[in-house]
Parts: sequence; structure tokens; C-alpha cells
Amino acid sequence: MQANTLRETVDLAAYPELIVVILGFKLRRWRALPAMLRIGRGLAEIKKNPPDGLLAEDGMLFGWNHVGFRQYWRDLPSLEAFTRSAPHSIWWREFLKDPQGAGFWHEAYSARGIEAVYVNLPGQRLGLGMFAPIAKPVGTLMSSRQRLHAHMGMEG
Repeated sequence: MQANTLRETVDLAAYPELIVVILGFKLRRWRALPAMLRIGRGLAEIKKNPPDGLLAEDGMLFGWNHVGFRQYWRDLPSLEAFTRSAPHSIWWREFLKDPQGAGFWHEAYSARGIEAVYVNLPGQRLGLGMFAPIAKPVGTLMSSRQRLHAHMGMEG
């Protein structure tokens, strides 16, 4: 007797500029716990009041000290508008000033390319950084948009 297996796919034709972002937050010291709780409150607020262009989000647990989120954005301009405005820009600036023993990373995937950034994770290679050479985020590697275009040989 054969099981009735439901097999489905998705039609992404309506999302030609779709961006998938995977975010990771890793506690490197116990002192990072308050920072993780702040991020959690911020993400809960985003879930309640999604910014324009955020299509969906779900959470992941990579380990007891490593949480992640996957976000689906309509397009890169929507994602950039969110990251450059409050509350995200405030959270990011505060985190960069004092990561409190936490590490952060993200990877972004689109039809145009893939890019990644890692903050405060020395010697701990995750995702693309497990096999690709590490580079400083300067020049054409400074922003998500520039990294996406640089890796595809496109102009920013």
C-alpha cells in the first residue's frame, strides 16, 4: 500500500526581487544575555508591526547559545529602508558600540547573488564563512547591496 504523500512547491513569479535573509545571534559570554533579550523584544515588535516589504519571518535554534531568524523580503530596497530607519538603525548602532559578548551574522540570498557579514565572531566561522575566504567589509564589500553586486560582477 502506497502512502498518500502531499507534494507541493511555490510559484515565486510574483516575487522577482525576493531577498531571503538568515540572521544569527550567538552568545559568546553570559554577559550577552541582556543583548539577546533586547533583540528578542525588537523582533517580537517587528512581528506585531511588520515593516513594509517584510513578507514572512520564522525563528530557528542552532544551539543553546545560538538563535536565528529567516526573513523573506519583497525586494532589496524594502530591506534597506528597514535597516536604515528606526528602530533597526538604533539597535544596530547600539550593538556595534558594545556587543556585550554577543556575535551576530547574516547571509542574504537573491536571484542576483549571495552576501554575508559577521560581527564579533573571531575564529568562529559560520555559514558561508566556513568555506569562503574572509574579507574586511570595506570598499565594494561595505554594504549588502555592494556585496551582492560585487559577487555577481555587477556595478553597485
